[in-house]
Amino acid sequence: MDKTVPIRTTIVNSNLKKLNLIDLNKASIRELVQVVDMLEAETGIRFVRMEMGVPGLPPAQIGIEAEIEALKRGVAQNYPNINGIPEIKNETARFVKNFMNIDVKPEHCVPSTGSMQGTYALFRVASCCDKKKDTALFIDPGFPVQKQQFMVMGSKFVSFDVYNYRGIKLREKLESYFSKGNIHSVIYSNPNNPTWICFTEEELKIIAETADKYGVIVMEDLAYFGMDFRKDISKPGTPPFQASVANYTDNYVLFISASKIFSYAGQRISMIVMSEKLYNRNYPNLESRMMIKGFGNAVIYRALYALSSGVTHSTQYAMAAILKAANEGKFNFVAEVEEYARRAHIMKKHFLENGFKILYDKDVDRDIADGFYFTLSYPGMKAGDLLYKLLHYGISGITLLSTGSKMEGLRACVAPVNPKQFSDLKRRLEQFRAEHPVQQ
Repeated sequence: MDKTVPIRTTIVNSNLKKLNLIDLNKASIRELVQVVDMLEAETGIRFVRMEMGVPGLPPAQIGIEAEIEALKRGVAQNYPNINGIPEIKNETARFVKNFMNIDVKPEHCVPSTGSMQGTYALFRVASCCDKKKDTALFIDPGFPVQKQQFMVMGSKFVSFDVYNYRGIKLREKLESYFSKGNIHSVIYSNPNNPTWICFTEEELKIIAETADKYGVIVMEDLAYFGMDFRKDISKPGTPPFQASVANYTDNYVLFISASKIFSYAGQRISMIVMSEKLYNRNYPNLESRMMIKGFGNAVIYRALYALSSGVTHSTQYAMAAILKAANEGKFNFVAEVEEYARRAHIMKKHFLENGFKILYDKDVDRDIADGFYFTLSYPGMKAGDLLYKLLHYGISGITLLSTGSKMEGLRACVAPVNPKQFSDLKRRLEQFRAEHPVQQ
């Protein structure tokens, strides 16, 4: 038995009080990171940390070498072009063609300082396109910080939990929102953060068709590109390809981040990919609001430029080199991150053997893949109470309620968990179950 847990309630409570965390359902990811840091420092216990989606693998070496070489050439002296260096734009277009089978032009591929800056810029522009359309729709569960971005902007958003609206049911649900005429964009991730569900081709087609019907911009977050490990998309130019709404509409924006798929999170770089039709579309209200014609130009020369004077110069060369190696079949980025599926399989097993349940477990009629995240619940416990009790056992996560889910459970990220901790996780869960018997 692990002699270091449970942590005394007085210690847990005092640290929660320091951060004024009264309701863990409302705690942000960064707040939970801070409270776990504090608990580890005070107790000396190494937590099984599942609260934050951080890469758990070494960064792509190709990127590091290219970045060092770029710095040696003196690129740090110069501001980068706000549009992105030619190399990164060309390789992104090739990457989208090779691994998605979608044709895009390099000029419509633009770097941002991580997808969070990219989404903020796109949310800002989309909110200004049409005076009648002042609200965004999130297909939840989703990344909590994206809603925080809307709150910071003072812009409106609505959301719904997709759990009960999979397959053909999705069409009617989207229609119920889009038909009101106030929705400017729809946002989702695929594979999904936090549940790891993946939309089927039928569902992606439904999203595209309903969005086109009502003039809604589709924003697809591909932070976990290629990580639906039920199919191998690793061979450039060869099917199968990464699933995307871009197969069914030319009214899309894609976000492709280096953080997870290339383990390059610390350097903060992502690519915004806009369809040619959307990039060149003129919105009268956008011109009066931002004094510029065209959606794409507003994104680049107004929103992104207002946020920074370009993505770090050397990091762009790193991303370009990584993409080039993937495009040429010299870097199998999918194989690099398959370790997450192995970790998820083992961790799920430990939770299931100790009375926990997997909540979002199906893509319509198919078991979800093992991957970066999974969701869990414990019979008889609400989400906030479950997280609170698990903190006593040196285990962390975030509540699904904070992601827009209606389910009483937690999101677990496997990436930060070192495989050497699996035995600790097993022992702590066994002790948790013994001291909190499952309520029938």
